Amino acid sequence: MIEETGTKATYYHYKLIKKINIPRQLIWSHLTLPVIMLLFLLLAFSWTSVFLFALAFLLTLWVHFVISRSVLYIGKGTAFRKRWTFHRRLPWLGYMTDQYIGYSIFRRVHIHTLWIGICLSAVFILWSPPAFTVSLLFWHLWLIAPRLYVLGRLTGERKDGMLKLTDEEASYYQQ
Repeated sequence: MIEETGTKATYYHYKLIKKINIPRQLIWSHLTLPVIMLLFLLLAFSWTSVFLFALAFLLTLWVHFVISRSVLYIGKGTAFRKRWTFHRRLPWLGYMTDQYIGYSIFRRVHIHTLWIGICLSAVFILWSPPAFTVSLLFWHLWLIAPRLYVLGRLTGERKDGMLKLTDEEASYYQQ
């Protein structure tokens, strides 16, 4: 949660404006939330919640993938394919960029993912068991929380900058 303003770091003709450190304690606390949620589901519903919880995780990953790819395809065509991949490490679990990315594209993809995912979770209220719907909503918010943390810390910054995401930090660059 410490912000540092760099004066010497550059990426090509971009200058480091803000570095957002992601503390290990935050990642570990984020990692304990699924355990707490699973215990809650087991107590509130039944033992079948374990299977619904796992199914909801896989479905949420797939929904995030489809939404992100769709937003990128509509906005950028096929030029994004080499720069986006599936990550298996926290805090960027899921379909993310592995290179520098424009802040406006990052913002657009994740704001769309947030709202469309919430709407899809709400649709499942009508046809699925309550444990599954709660699990879907939990996984959706859990997966997108680190991205929203970065977006929240960059509120007020110009939209024409670049982002670089690493395991410990997010760096914001501008021309």
